[in-house]
Amino acid sequence: MTFAPLQNDTFLRACLGQATDYTPLWLMRQAGRYLPEYRATRAKAGSFMGLATSVDYATEVTLQPLDRYALDAAILFSDILTVPDAMGLGLSFTPGEGPKFARTVRTEADVAALAVPDMDRLRYVFDAVTAIRRALNGRVPLIGFSGSPWTLACYMVEGGGSDDYRHVKTLMYSRPDLMHRLLAINADAVARYLETQIEAGAQAVMVFDSWGGVLADGAFQTFSLAYTRRVLAQLPREHDGQVVPRIVFTKGGGAWLEEMAGLDCDVLGVDWTVNLGQARRRVGGEAGGAGKALQGNLDPAVLLAPPEVIANEAIGVLESFGRPHTDLTRRGSTHIFNLGHGISLHTPPEHVQALVETVHQHSRRMRRVT
Repeated sequence: MTFAPLQNDTFLRACLGQATDYTPLWLMRQAGRYLPEYRATRAKAGSFMGLATSVDYATEVTLQPLDRYALDAAILFSDILTVPDAMGLGLSFTPGEGPKFARTVRTEADVAALAVPDMDRLRYVFDAVTAIRRALNGRVPLIGFSGSPWTLACYMVEGGGSDDYRHVKTLMYSRPDLMHRLLAINADAVARYLETQIEAGAQAVMVFDSWGGVLADGAFQTFSLAYTRRVLAQLPREHDGQVVPRIVFTKGGGAWLEEMAGLDCDVLGVDWTVNLGQARRRVGGEAGGAGKALQGNLDPAVLLAPPEVIANEAIGVLESFGRPHTDLTRRGSTHIFNLGHGISLHTPPEHVQALVETVHQHSRRMRRVT
């Protein structure tokens, strides 16, 4: 499979600790409901799954934010719940209610019925990856992604989203053996899913541990971190002669950054509750060390404020991380600008333009200071 040569590799270089001219920027949920063109395409598709399972529509919406903004990466338009859906749990999206599974996983028999799904059941995702990569034509890299084993388990056991995680935590504490069995299947499924995305054309991959932060200390390491590690251990380091960076994001995981720094990944995403400068030190990015690259971490609510406020807050995030390294001869401590979680659907599109311009301009200035 051949693709156009990459014209803007700033994001990939920053993932790998290489010096860049400016701080690259992309946004979680950058293809989404805040964009009128996304809403128009979704209306044509008829439903969220109609959008996500159509190669043409998924390609169209993935490229929409790139046509508006000078973003430094594209991310596959899909959903983290495609994997449990392929396991036969029956995913549906109800307007105003979010995702729901027809079948839950709560008993020994439920877990026994699970297996790593045939990747052909997810062919629509891999076809979309290839189509998007071709449509990008080398503009920017394409990020593939999956939910983490723990986060997928939360949805599978709860049957959808949850406020209190009662069912999944009951299973975890009452039958840890069953939970470990479920997480092992999820980890192997996620690894195969990401590997197949890489084979289809994804140039970096991200694991979203969206619900890792709901776990107690100790439980996080046992039931989330250990299985994210199991995923990473199975991924190819390179594809077609190019290193494929891995990003891990645990929302609410700020307390465990030192332990996450031991993961075999290149980038750690952090949410808006984390001080970036302190995080840089905690993951080994000071005293000349490269450590992990950091991704984040503007509060998404900032984008609801006036553009001058957005500019000031974005500069605050850049300055909190501190001076990026500029030595082209070695790896060093690098930053990828992002939000601390997904963009709000209430965000005015022109506010994103203010953010992109500020990040690119100010981060260039920071590198010129001697």
